[in-house]
Amino acid sequence: MGGKMATIKKSVHLKRKGAVLIVAMIFVLIFSALAVSMAAMSGTNTQLASNQHKVGCALGSATSGFEVERHWLKTVAMPSSTPINKYFSTIMNTLESNMDANSITNIILKKNLGTISPVTLDSSTGQTFSGLMRISDANSCVLEVFSTGGGAQITRTIKVEFDIEPYEHPIFNYGLATKGPLNYTGNPTTTGLTESWEADIYIDSSGSDTAVSVGGNTNFHGDIMIGNPDADATFGGDILIDGDQGQTAIDNHVFIGVEPVDFPEPDTTLFGPYATGIMIDSSTDLSAAGMNILVNAKIAAGTNPVFLKGVTIQGILLIESPNIVTFESNVDLQGIIVGEGDVTVDPATDRIDFMGNFSSGPYPPGAEFDEIRSLVGSSIVAPGFAASFQGNFSTLEGVVAVTGVHFSGNVAAQIKGTLINYSDLPMVIEGNASMTFDRVASTKIPAGFDTLRVLTYNPSSYDEFAQ
Repeated sequence: MGGKMATIKKSVHLKRKGAVLIVAMIFVLIFSALAVSMAAMSGTNTQLASNQHKVGCALGSATSGFEVERHWLKTVAMPSSTPINKYFSTIMNTLESNMDANSITNIILKKNLGTISPVTLDSSTGQTFSGLMRISDANSCVLEVFSTGGGAQITRTIKVEFDIEPYEHPIFNYGLATKGPLNYTGNPTTTGLTESWEADIYIDSSGSDTAVSVGGNTNFHGDIMIGNPDADATFGGDILIDGDQGQTAIDNHVFIGVEPVDFPEPDTTLFGPYATGIMIDSSTDLSAAGMNILVNAKIAAGTNPVFLKGVTIQGILLIESPNIVTFESNVDLQGIIVGEGDVTVDPATDRIDFMGNFSSGPYPPGAEFDEIRSLVGSSIVAPGFAASFQGNFSTLEGVVAVTGVHFSGNVAAQIKGTLINYSDLPMVIEGNASMTFDRVASTKIPAGFDTLRVLTYNPSSYDEFAQ
């Protein structure tokens, strides 16, 4: 059979033509969209980064401004007698005066408004800070402080508060503090009742190269801090300081050339209104009945009384200057002895001599002492008066601040405050004196020493915001 072979043809659907091209175009569109999105995201991220940088710069500028304000506010100290309604003007005047004294010209303080004009920090970026200070509407003893930093586009503001409060003088961080040298003739023991630091000693000794000398064995708990960098300490016997012995004790606990400590002058005038009892003058018969108990009494200038019998002092005993007051027998102090002398002058005609036993304690009960019960933390506040203790010295309720100190009797005392000597002459402690300092819970600002108001930064008040 000679027939022809049949030809088989494949069928090709026309609708499939160009499918690959369409898919490719779809992918091109997708990737193009992704590229555009990525470019947009990149631009957004760049803008966000730029904004974050500007915010960081603004906050950094505000922080710099705050540190500047904080530095100068730390220099403000005003008398405690400043009326509350004068706090703001006094703070501003003090700031202006302190900056002028330091030739600060780039900070312009508008003290009537409490503002600091913009201060340039970086001229290339236009970074500045400005400040605002004002008394809080909620609390007249709080200063609100604002610092705004940044450039023309973005700013940030920091707000903090400073408490206007009494100044705690660093001298009350010590058990003993003396401008002149400290001389022990015997075997002294000074201990802290609870902590070793309660018995710390500060000696200025700017006029003497021997700051402290101990004739016998030393048994101390606290450190010995010496202000005069050229001074030294001499020990005649064995040395034991806070558990360390010999040269190790000296190396670990005797520090020479430390930061000087201010010796604050107390304000004795605030005690005057409470001395409402008997006035003792040259016509007073000290042997008369009732003279063995002195209640809120005053000793007139130039009296120079000698108390032959034991005396109980209740409340305030105010001693005018000049006066040499002698207690031949025992003294039981239930309050504060105040001497109105001059702390800047070593005493020649002002003295208080305790020839018998001496002890002090809190105010007695009775309505006549209610007004002075807030005056605590001090036992003898007598700048310009030298004090000598020649009998047994047993207890001390608070600070003793006098110009010249001499212990020659049996000292076995528990002391709840600081012994302060304003004199450049030595504080002398004879015999085997033993002093235990109980200062963990002592009054931070003893009576007579609430003399200043300062600004204390309150970290918990920190806040920052856009403005």
